[in-house]
Amino acid sequence: MSRSHTGDARLPLHRALLRLLPFAKADLPRIGLGGLSALCASIVALMIPTALEWIVGGPLSTGQTEPVVWGALAVLGLGLVEAVMVWLRRWFVLAPSASIEYNVRTRFYNRLQRLPIEFHDRWQGGQLLSRMMQDIGQIRRWLAFGLIMLVVNLLTVLIGAALLFQWHWALGSVFLVSGIPVFVQAFRFERRYGMLTRRSQDQQGDLATSVEESVHGIRVLKAFGRGPDALTRFTRQAEGLRSTEMSKARSIAVIDFVLVFMPELAFAACLALGIWLAQAGELEVSQLFAYFAMATILRWPMESIGFLFSFLLDTRTATDRIFEVFDSADTITEPEAPVALTAPRGELRFEGVRFRYQDARSSERDLLDGVDLAVAPGETMALVGLTGSGKTTLTTLPTRLYDVTGGRVTLDGVDVRDLSIVELRTRIATAFEDATLFSATVRENVLLGRDDLDISSSEAGRVMREALEVSQAEFVEELPDGVSTMIGEEGMSLSGGQRQRLALARAVAARPSVIVMDDPLSALDVDTEERVQGELRRVLAGTTALIVAHRPSTVALADRVALLEHGRITAVGAHTDLMASSAGYRAVISSIEHTDDASRDPNPTSELDIIAERESRQESARNEGSTR
Repeated sequence: MSRSHTGDARLPLHRALLRLLPFAKADLPRIGLGGLSALCASIVALMIPTALEWIVGGPLSTGQTEPVVWGALAVLGLGLVEAVMVWLRRWFVLAPSASIEYNVRTRFYNRLQRLPIEFHDRWQGGQLLSRMMQDIGQIRRWLAFGLIMLVVNLLTVLIGAALLFQWHWALGSVFLVSGIPVFVQAFRFERRYGMLTRRSQDQQGDLATSVEESVHGIRVLKAFGRGPDALTRFTRQAEGLRSTEMSKARSIAVIDFVLVFMPELAFAACLALGIWLAQAGELEVSQLFAYFAMATILRWPMESIGFLFSFLLDTRTATDRIFEVFDSADTITEPEAPVALTAPRGELRFEGVRFRYQDARSSERDLLDGVDLAVAPGETMALVGLTGSGKTTLTTLPTRLYDVTGGRVTLDGVDVRDLSIVELRTRIATAFEDATLFSATVRENVLLGRDDLDISSSEAGRVMREALEVSQAEFVEELPDGVSTMIGEEGMSLSGGQRQRLALARAVAARPSVIVMDDPLSALDVDTEERVQGELRRVLAGTTALIVAHRPSTVALADRVALLEHGRITAVGAHTDLMASSAGYRAVISSIEHTDDASRDPNPTSELDIIAERESRQESARNEGSTR
């Protein structure tokens, strides 16, 4: 999602920047000392023209050598003091600005982790990335340089302008009058440049999103030969950004022209006026020389104001963009008085559950429209339904990836909203169909949900090996460094089946009371799937499981099956019973059977027959055991 900007909604400049104060409060003393050092450097520089006036008007005019040497040494000493003050400014501000950047960035990342999934559904990854890196870096640079130099240079211009009056009021007046067009242009500049810098930073976020999508989807682009089309779209976006940057450059060029031209014009006017005053005997040559030395020193502070002002506006926009994320509503909140589960059993219930997505039209009915379902402790429940019936959405509710909009979900009789989020997501683990892995080792990915274990301990190793065995992920031993092998970004160096098996191992290793699986075996071949199912039956014997079944073979795992239709559970029971009693269930099973990947077997057997055969073998084994 590209975040558009509406200027009318923005806070005033000073209030927007003051929002950074909580992050900077601890470092303000050092930043203040840095500013004081910079101001001292400027004041020392302003003292040099006075020393030059004494040299020109005194010993230099009389031809005395020794006082000139002492005057030169005094100027050298002032220069050294100025250099030391500049060094102190940098020394004082660099560490605090880096500390503030660290604080903002970690808080920003933590905020991203806390915000609900619906927030991430609406925001482009590139927009968040540009805020995380570019905008926060912009704030650090402004605190380390822009803020201090803008304040110090403004004060330097004011102090220097006042000092110009000591030589002649007319010269000082000319200098002040020349500053009026500068302030008028700065006011106009603020309004236009603020809009342009916001547009530019949003376009940079869109461009980052395009790069991110192209990198992640490089296989698709290459496979379909759509690289040139992607380049065309990227070029169009880059051209838009270039156009905005050119508009920014033109705005800066206008104010820079005014900031450079007006002092030059004032110089010319003051030179003519100064010569006339000197001829009239109202101004000495040494005073005129000192005046121009002072004016020369003031040129950099005056010319820098345009750059520093644009720096300020860029930072204000960066601050706005960052606080758009901080101000986003966190609807998945911690309860005020969390309930603790003292003896977790793993009973999962959906009681009158309703849910609708935030962007759903008011005329649309709820996606989940009163779901009632009870999964007993230790039971494995399969959830089936046609595409779009809300199965995957239902699996996001127990762990509060989304919150219900009506009814409630309970774990062991406690509303999941009354449990702390940490405890809730420790008790319930999830394995998604779209397996996401992280740029870390196999060991770190599998043990992601076990922060109670030392990852290098023997106990962690045992848990990991068992989880890998359950998911039939023996392929990890063939990786270059075994379980210490670094997995590439999002695990794209692995096949889809390998990623799914590691994701399933991660869920198993978490040892939850309840495990929710959204068709976690869809990328596996028939033989591997059957071995994994056998292991899962053993492991899930004491764990409550809710499994979304996108194909009939997954139903074989379940003790019971629930049918989701039109936002409600319309039938619950054993597979064979539902096949006999529910026409809707038969239609769904038939539908998903025909859309399954029959190409896995050149002479495919109906998966319904496979399920029936498995149930028959299990029944025979039970009878044989009872006979013995």
